[in-house]
Amino acid sequence: MRFGIVTRCMSALAMMAVLGGCLPPELTAMTATKPVEPVMFPDAYVARADGSYSLPAIPVEQVPATFQRQVVPYPSEEVPGTIIIDPASRLLYLVQDERSAIRYGISVGRAGFEWSGEALVTNKRPWPTWTPPPEMIERDPKLVKWEKGQPGGPTNPLGARAIYLTTNGVDYGYRIHGTPEWQSIGRNASSGCIRMINQDVVDLYNRVQPNAKVIVLTAAGTKPTGLSLPPPAPKKPKPAAVVPAVAPATPAPVTPAVVTPLPSFNPVLLGQVPPSLQAPATQPE
Repeated sequence: MRFGIVTRCMSALAMMAVLGGCLPPELTAMTATKPVEPVMFPDAYVARADGSYSLPAIPVEQVPATFQRQVVPYPSEEVPGTIIIDPASRLLYLVQDERSAIRYGISVGRAGFEWSGEALVTNKRPWPTWTPPPEMIERDPKLVKWEKGQPGGPTNPLGARAIYLTTNGVDYGYRIHGTPEWQSIGRNASSGCIRMINQDVVDLYNRVQPNAKVIVLTAAGTKPTGLSLPPPAPKKPKPAAVVPAVAPATPAPVTPAVVTPLPSFNPVLLGQVPPSLQAPATQPE
């Protein structure tokens, strides 16, 4: 009796499995996992106070929807909290789970400053000081006034937050940071750092954890196999030393030689010359 009940249950399950392949697509979709739908963050770019400073509102209508903060479908095998940067699309993803991520619009390195590889978040600072490296000052000499550091503030190029990256313990100078130039988002405009709208970098700063993994994809959008850095910029040739012009020396005045005239021939004086020294008299022909 019990064996018959088990047999009938197994037959019913088998029939359901067979019929499952004949279910209408609408019913099949209902039984599948619901896909992740993009979700925008309301009031993400309104004005807000931030410590001693304030973040001005961003005119959302001037920021393409692609570059506004939102949750998007993003299949990934990386652990939640990993940052994945796609320079080709100018987008940054903060992995949430295996199916979704928070996506932010960014600005990346302009031509000659692109890089790819993996790094770790080793430091985070609010309203950081910005110190231009020597090579940047060489390219733009007017930055020499900040060679000791520009204090944090609304006009500071690093914006409201900076997330510092290192690779194998080496700091190559790359940062994820805010910017007062929100119009540069979606463009290749930086010297290799990753720029974000100030409201977005504050949001990312609050979410990312120390030692979080950061992956910067290649220009082709593929996962990097190693660290690829831009070639060093050629150094400007040093200007030739200017030798000051030397005025020609003034020639010393020339004193004319005093020529003493020879005495005129005086036959009387000839008698005073010894005969042995006198010239023989010329014989007439």
